[in-house]
Amino acid sequence: MNLYKFGKAVCGAFLKSMYKIDIQGLENVPADGGILLCSNHINNFDPPLVGVAAPRDVHFMAKAELFSMPVLKTILPKINAFPVKRGMSDKQALRNGLSILKEGKVLGLFPEGTRSKTGQLGQGLAGAGFFALKSEAAVVPCAIKGEYKRGKKITIIFGKPIDFTEMREQKASAKDATNLIMLNIEKLLMDSVS
Repeated sequence: MNLYKFGKAVCGAFLKSMYKIDIQGLENVPADGGILLCSNHINNFDPPLVGVAAPRDVHFMAKAELFSMPVLKTILPKINAFPVKRGMSDKQALRNGLSILKEGKVLGLFPEGTRSKTGQLGQGLAGAGFFALKSEAAVVPCAIKGEYKRGKKITIIFGKPIDFTEMREQKASAKDATNLIMLNIEKLLMDSVS
């Protein structure tokens, strides 16, 4: 068993022992080909939750500072994480992300770039739109809803892939592409209100 699969099993057991995890829309995640998986961001546990819920291995960007920590710098690459320098245009991170998508793998992103302190969906950064426009990957919106409080229900919903054909043909801006992704995430959050 590789470290990613082991980590997924351990994280899954932990999260399921703490919260009532409800996973919806798995049928919307293509079984093969590159996928850009874009989710809202409400808690530090979001990346492991998305990783556990997704039917395929997910590659995440992680802030570069983590890769300078003794234990993490060894573990993070083995669990499909790669560094990104926040607050600037990190060309190497963009190249790494595109490479993952072109290899037919899954790139997980939180377009807001940071956790929402209010739980409300924030503004998306242009990076998500860049990946959507510059690759042929399926773009799957994802919504995490609920409170990370022991025993509480947390719902994670995978939406239908967003069709970017027209935007790619029109050479739309990365910001406009991100806005479309955020609208789809918002719709999933609204539709899931019980």
